[in-house]
Amino acid sequence: MPPTATLTIGELAARSGAAPSALRYYESRGLISSERTAGNQRRYPRAMLRRVAFIRTAQRVGLSLEEIAEALAGLPEGRAPARADWARLSATWRPRIDAQIARLERLRDKLDGCIGCGCLSLDRCALSNPDDEVAARGPGAVFL
Repeated sequence: MPPTATLTIGELAARSGAAPSALRYYESRGLISSERTAGNQRRYPRAMLRRVAFIRTAQRVGLSLEEIAEALAGLPEGRAPARADWARLSATWRPRIDAQIARLERLRDKLDGCIGCGCLSLDRCALSNPDDEVAARGPGAVFL
């Protein structure tokens, strides 16, 4: 591969917005890959820029690194995710993201009610004891 077709870890970090430590972690998890120089320095193919953007975008929507790794494992090695890949993967994640949005909306609605009620009661509060599941067992971390 010609030298101009690769990026150092610093260049990849600067271009992707990811910290070098995050890039090393992604690599240790098999999410991205690099080649090593004779001096054992990492060199990343330019395609890793799109792969890192894919990882960071997926994290922003709440996906775990395990879910991201599973998605990237379905792609051909050494190829950045294309628009069609993202569309296919996002369609499979849509129900999970919709459920997450619904949970956040319920939390928001309970928060509005909490601010209005002023109860400040840990044993009855919908935020500290969701759905009042263990109210009879007392406030706090009752399962510990």
